[in-house]
Amino acid sequence: MSTLISEIAAEITRATGRRFLPAGRTAVGGGCISSAAILEGQGARYFLKLNEPGRLAMFEAEAAGLRELAHADAIRVPQPVCTGTAGGHAFLVLEYLELGAAVASTGAELGRGLARLHQVQGKEHGWHRNNTIGSTPQVNEPSPDWTEFWGTRRLGYQLEFAARNGYRGALQQHGERLLGVLPALLRGHRPPPSLLHGDLWGGNHAADTLGRPVIFDPAVYFGDRETDLAMTELFGGFPRSFYEAYGEILPLDEGYRMRRDLYNLYHILNHLNLFGIGYLTQAERMIASLLSEATA
Repeated sequence: MSTLISEIAAEITRATGRRFLPAGRTAVGGGCISSAAILEGQGARYFLKLNEPGRLAMFEAEAAGLRELAHADAIRVPQPVCTGTAGGHAFLVLEYLELGAAVASTGAELGRGLARLHQVQGKEHGWHRNNTIGSTPQVNEPSPDWTEFWGTRRLGYQLEFAARNGYRGALQQHGERLLGVLPALLRGHRPPPSLLHGDLWGGNHAADTLGRPVIFDPAVYFGDRETDLAMTELFGGFPRSFYEAYGEILPLDEGYRMRRDLYNLYHILNHLNLFGIGYLTQAERMIASLLSEATA
């Protein structure tokens, strides 16, 4: 057994109070930010994430977010076991959940669960700590004003990050204009601060072996519930039954279609900052469309 795995096994033992001696480590794919593996031994299994040591705060925030979601008791999430550094790596150990295939009821159950999650509300928009969206820092300094929060902590931050990455010119000029008309676009829209998954695309939900929904890899904060719904539409992967079941509990507010694009712009800008110029044209088109909405 490597020193890395021995040290992590010792932390699992301390966290659980049950001695864990891993007999095997199986690498798993699918992540673009961290490497992952399954540790198993003595009838126990754990899901392990590894990254460079400087990413420990990212893992600590992810664990805190999973605990926040679990406390809501709305949708199943993997329970965090421990975080730390070992063998030149930062690590996060999670409960291992056996995943299976979705069944006919999975989508609707996920929709109802998300609505229950969104019924959990905070005092302000934001969260008690910063976290990450992908590997990009996500600033969650609380604010009572949703428009101010979205303009400064979300779109403004991503536009500044894009400028540091060399994306200037039209993106910044039109982005500044968009920030200026944000109060007009969100006029009269004062959503309560709902508990959000924060990164709810198709790759961050699945079903367990009984077909029950599971969500993971969150970027938790409190904000407009429509931001979670908007992201479910960005890359697809959610059935009609999901939206129907959600709407039976929490119907969409008027103006959602425009706000959906405003909220998804945040993720497209983040993809530009993470993955490069392939997302520049899409970001510029979305900004242009939103500016047209503001002047219509």
